[in-house]
Amino acid sequence: MQPCNVLYIHSHDTGRYVRPYGYAVPTPNIQALARQGVLFRSAFCCAPTCSPSRASLLTGQYPHSSGMLGLAHRGFALNDYGRHIIHTLGEAGYHSVLSGIQHVARNSATVGYDEVLPAPGYSEEAVARDAVRWLAGSPKKPFFLSVGFGATHRVFPPPDPADEPQYCRPPAPLPDTPETRYDFACYRSRARMLDKAVGTVLAALERAGLAESTLVICTTDHGVAFPGMKCNLTDHGIGVMLILRGPGGFSGGRACEAMVSHVDLFPTVCELIGVDPPGWLQGRSMMPLIRGEVEQINEEIFAEVTYHAAYEPMRAVRTQRWKYIRRFSERPTGVMCNCDKSPSKDVWLAHGWRDRPVAGEEFFDLVFDPNEAHNLAADPAAKGALDDMRRRLEKFMRATDDPLLKGPVPPPPGARVNHPDCLSPGEKRFIDT
Repeated sequence: MQPCNVLYIHSHDTGRYVRPYGYAVPTPNIQALARQGVLFRSAFCCAPTCSPSRASLLTGQYPHSSGMLGLAHRGFALNDYGRHIIHTLGEAGYHSVLSGIQHVARNSATVGYDEVLPAPGYSEEAVARDAVRWLAGSPKKPFFLSVGFGATHRVFPPPDPADEPQYCRPPAPLPDTPETRYDFACYRSRARMLDKAVGTVLAALERAGLAESTLVICTTDHGVAFPGMKCNLTDHGIGVMLILRGPGGFSGGRACEAMVSHVDLFPTVCELIGVDPPGWLQGRSMMPLIRGEVEQINEEIFAEVTYHAAYEPMRAVRTQRWKYIRRFSERPTGVMCNCDKSPSKDVWLAHGWRDRPVAGEEFFDLVFDPNEAHNLAADPAAKGALDDMRRRLEKFMRATDDPLLKGPVPPPPGARVNHPDCLSPGEKRFIDT
């Protein structure tokens, strides 16, 4: 196939809470994109934390393989920035451009984009405006344009008048209270802003006459920033929106049910544009799904957390039926500072969340327990399936040389890591690195 452009649109902390996934969140531009492209109903990130998730998509490697075990702005980094997708595409003649957030390096110059657009303040309007101006310049070479929006990251401003809290339903697994309804109303308002900016960029692509020759990848890093979601390995944390539109069969308003992972996007782009996939890739191309040759490309998907604000090592494997989560820490309770401050968090804290025990192993039946609330790890009737999932995770960890197999993973020198007893990521208590 002839090279096509790639427009990578990504957001912070959106999960699947947009209109195409059936939620009461007004996102008409993202909905229109889904009607034109392919909506992946079972898409997952590799890590429900910001930098590790993005690194997996952009390198085609799991975080523990790429080196991105924590947050870039806190001192974590890729082992090799030459494995970022822009360098593989650059060898094929692509021009790489960044507008807005990248979040895989402290300094965007480290990544190696051919152009970095200024977008002062990283507001949605500024990021979209710079991308629009660049697209209006009639790019001659095939391009990879990354457009990174800060929405829907906290802190949320007050809700728009159109997002009346009394008519909002907070996401599972949260209780329905005035505080959580208000909190989700604030999220809805941020999602509106995100959607408007996405629509602005897509309209500019159309005006430039590039829509037919551009693969649009619209996704987010991980689940929404509510308790029990972001930085958690349940589907609330690792489930992401993923919409692809463009050449090669990414059209028609289809919904794909197959499980896919962010780590599958790099090999997909390689196959689509006719570039040999680098040997380090750990995902699978989605093109056989799009061509209708197979119904699944993954029997299982994997996800992980090592560091966020604090150290909280855990790994997960998911099949269509089962989810297994293993914690690699003897800490008996959760790490509160790995959850952003919010009215919803305050509700859980007021009811004793900080002292609730966490299990070393969690095992869920996703058919009968889609909210992953009933742990079957101690159920004798589930032993056979649990043992199978344990074997799958151990096999994966050994095949990818996961450092957790050798014991606790230290942070890089100089990294800023909260003490795990901190209540908030903003608390100024750090471990010595």
